[in-house]
Amino acid sequence: MKKVLFLTGDFTEDYETMVPFQMLEMVGYTVHTVCPDKKKGDIVKTAIHDFEGDQTYTEKPGHNFALNYSFADVKVSDYDGLVIAGGRAPEYLRLNKKVLEIVQHFFTTNKPVAAICHGIQILTAAGVVKGRKLTAYPAVGPEVTLAGGEFQSIPVDGAFVDGNLVTSPAWPAHPSFIREFLKVMGATIQL
Repeated sequence: MKKVLFLTGDFTEDYETMVPFQMLEMVGYTVHTVCPDKKKGDIVKTAIHDFEGDQTYTEKPGHNFALNYSFADVKVSDYDGLVIAGGRAPEYLRLNKKVLEIVQHFFTTNKPVAAICHGIQILTAAGVVKGRKLTAYPAVGPEVTLAGGEFQSIPVDGAFVDGNLVTSPAWPAHPSFIREFLKVMGATIQL
């Protein structure tokens, strides 16, 4: 059974944590949800980001999400893939040296990585996007470019794949985001 490390944190986007977590468990993966300085059973608060015609997304309180694994117990070599949720959490998660080392491990070993929305901020801080093509929430595009990546402007419900890396702009992309990540993980779904 394949194992996925799922990185999230306080004020992560609600859908971008809950929905991929549930989808990945649904297909049979073991998914360890973690946040620095938190342990199994601890809660992260989420925020709901919505698109309501304003110049940027709106933000409302989301659900509490219980972590199912302790960050201190993570051994990166045990995992087959990494998922990084968006929202505001990446703003501070990218300041954690261990988070950056985890991300760098997945890139140096060419393991599958999926990041959505502002989760790409962690990738840019980890220095792993140089020469890569990827997408993100449009406001993160300049960071991708400054970090040496080639930002792809795609519809909000799309996913972009570059080798082992799957990225999407925001939660409306979940069906394509998870479908493409499953392909990169080597899964096949037959109807």
